[in-house]
Amino acid sequence: MADGTATTPTKKARKRGLNRLGGLRNLLVALKRVLYRRVWGMDIHPTAQFSLSAAFDRTFPAGVHVGPHSYVAFDSRILTHDRTRGLYLHTRIGANCFVGGRSLILPGVEIGDNCVIGAGSVVTRSVPPRSIVAGNPARVIRSDIEVGPYGRFLTADATESALAEQGLA
Repeated sequence: MADGTATTPTKKARKRGLNRLGGLRNLLVALKRVLYRRVWGMDIHPTAQFSLSAAFDRTFPAGVHVGPHSYVAFDSRILTHDRTRGLYLHTRIGANCFVGGRSLILPGVEIGDNCVIGAGSVVTRSVPPRSIVAGNPARVIRSDIEVGPYGRFLTADATESALAEQGLA
């Protein structure tokens, strides 16, 4: 490189199965995001990503807030209302967060920046920034973590590269 530093190229996992249709998926997510924002009035940042099967509460859509560079995985549910108690609350997901598959975020919960929500978690209380939570009900299992965009751990590229070098990814 021009400044005298060298970078080791990272090998990526080979795209298999439906991952080969990433361009089409990204287009569908972008269209769905436009629908959620313009028609339903949800506050979903343009850089936020989500699975096509993720569900955002449309009973009180103005209460859905997803921050920049966050990802909501498959079959996750973000709720903003509780009809039994007559509650209509704002539910917020901060920047650089990852919400694991089949998680449930209850109304009024605020997830701080740089958090990871474990798969299948039921988040009943607000989550402090830079935390990993998991379980039912979700509990903090680790604090002061460092993640990049979309809640990806900073060591993830090196791990993926090592697995790809071994032919395991």
